[in-house]
Amino acid sequence: MAWLRSLLYLLFLSVTVIPYAFACILWAPLPLHWRYKLTVGWPRLAIWGARVICGIRWQVKGWENLPDGPAVLLSKHQSAWETLFFPAYMPREVCFVYKKELHMVPFFGWGLALLRMIAIDRSKGRDAFEQVVKQGQTRLDEGRWPLLFPEGTRVAPGKVARYKMGGALLASRTGAAVIPVAHNAGECWRRNAFVKHPGLITLSIGPAIESKGLSPEELNQKVQDWIEGEMRRLNPERYVQP
Repeated sequence: MAWLRSLLYLLFLSVTVIPYAFACILWAPLPLHWRYKLTVGWPRLAIWGARVICGIRWQVKGWENLPDGPAVLLSKHQSAWETLFFPAYMPREVCFVYKKELHMVPFFGWGLALLRMIAIDRSKGRDAFEQVVKQGQTRLDEGRWPLLFPEGTRVAPGKVARYKMGGALLASRTGAAVIPVAHNAGECWRRNAFVKHPGLITLSIGPAIESKGLSPEELNQKVQDWIEGEMRRLNPERYVQP
């Protein structure tokens, strides 16, 4: 049954993303705020479809921790689910940091390109981070929230990858607070897995961590400590020592 529901969900995504991509092109002349609001209708539709078709429900803890001001969101990364959830449900526009080659992906990439997020040229090496800082400061000045996944890639439930410094460095250079986010989306929607499993995803938003007065290394460690501690509260069974 899970396999069949997953197949139906894949068809649902395929059927809806193509007309939505063409619609994105039609409303490209609109101001950015309206382009964003209209475009993220598809991620919201995808989250709805995951609930209705695959039985993937969700809840959020810590909405009150989101500030009414500049912030850099640093989140656990376990699946594609959270990449859909954040733009669809965060109270401010979020800006992912990603390689600009994604703009070439048919349909999905077209819509992404119109949202003016933080697209970087990784061939620039060290200069790529300066692109993140420059664009990140601009997005913060626009009232938007840069969003990064410190581990850099999707990590299986119960696992921890090295927390990279990019997000902490961005917050330190811009003076923005960091909002750590933990979640267990991988329990229902695993990396590279076709089959989606019904269940309840909990996304937990932590208290703001001020970047001022902390070195990037100290800030990064505080973020990791909070996220990984919260992961052990969300799914303690994943961290039982043999």
